[in-house]
Amino acid sequence: MFHYIDGAAEDEVTLRANTGDFDVWRWAPNYLVDVAKVDPSARIMGMESTLPLMLSPTGMSRLFHPDGEIAVSRAAAAQGLPYCLSTMGSTTIEDVAAASEGAHCFQIYGFRDRALTREFIERARAAGYQSLCLTVDVPVAGNRERDLRTGLMVPPRLTIASALAIAARPGWLVRYLKSEPLSLANVSHRVKDTDGALVEYINGQFDPSLTWDDVAWMVEAWGGPFAIKGVLRADDARRAIEVGASAVMVSNHGGRQLDGAVTPIEILPDIVEAVDGRAEVILDGGVRRGSHVLKAIALGATACMIGRPYLYGLGAAGQPGVDRALSILREEIMRAMALLGARSLSEVGPDHLRRFTGSQERPR
Repeated sequence: MFHYIDGAAEDEVTLRANTGDFDVWRWAPNYLVDVAKVDPSARIMGMESTLPLMLSPTGMSRLFHPDGEIAVSRAAAAQGLPYCLSTMGSTTIEDVAAASEGAHCFQIYGFRDRALTREFIERARAAGYQSLCLTVDVPVAGNRERDLRTGLMVPPRLTIASALAIAARPGWLVRYLKSEPLSLANVSHRVKDTDGALVEYINGQFDPSLTWDDVAWMVEAWGGPFAIKGVLRADDARRAIEVGASAVMVSNHGGRQLDGAVTPIEILPDIVEAVDGRAEVILDGGVRRGSHVLKAIALGATACMIGRPYLYGLGAAGQPGVDRALSILREEIMRAMALLGARSLSEVGPDHLRRFTGSQERPR
């Protein structure tokens, strides 16, 4: 389970670089500023947020804790942060919406069966979701070799080592056996989930022929805040705006798709320049510290998204674990703002950063 969260594609070069590239930027703080009170609140895709932070869509969260997406949604709501539910989630659109009164986004794909995509749009609208995002960087699945080694694929093929690891954790095993069976809850009504038929069905729905021409109708069908997730080029950011997107999510899927891809923080300045204020720019990938969030803000991002940080908390302790992970980031963001001399996010800008041009090798 840990390796499924922690791992990425092939040699995991992009996974490491996503976080490491934040170190390219160094702070130049202001002092003798009254920072007795700092305000880190933001507005993200029409949703009010107490931090410039949104919880990314992650698949099958009940793999890591029986409460899964419900626990994440409730922790996010308690912290005043938006949560984005994945199409590949293990809890339905409707159940997540009913579990908390927090701000919700729903993540979709451009499936071969456009009726299925349209169904998701209508279900999200009916359940009261405030925004929608379309993931575009999965024309085919990435080569996640760590999962091949551990056997944690969908459906799982457990190795002797992973079976022994599960047996050594009876508490987890008991909770797993007592909980409802895992399923791709939002599509389980389409195919009876026997012998991997549901997984085979959904894998067959990813459409490698999807183009920009297919996206416009999704934007129109939703009619509200709409983000395109997986943008890593300035020209793609401009195209996103042309088809009606109100936000672009600068993301390489956490390094889980194309290994060796540019990192979100590396390409962020190019995307911000291309967008030129016509849409929100949300950075997704590599964020592990509150200071990382503020570096993205300083470079022009509206907000950041996190996936692995809250999943580590979920796996460790369910909803309290997610809450603790979010609280750590909140404390770090507010502390860093004070140390920068910034009372609000609008006061965090490129003048606070200097690009480090020396050796990037870290001490061992």
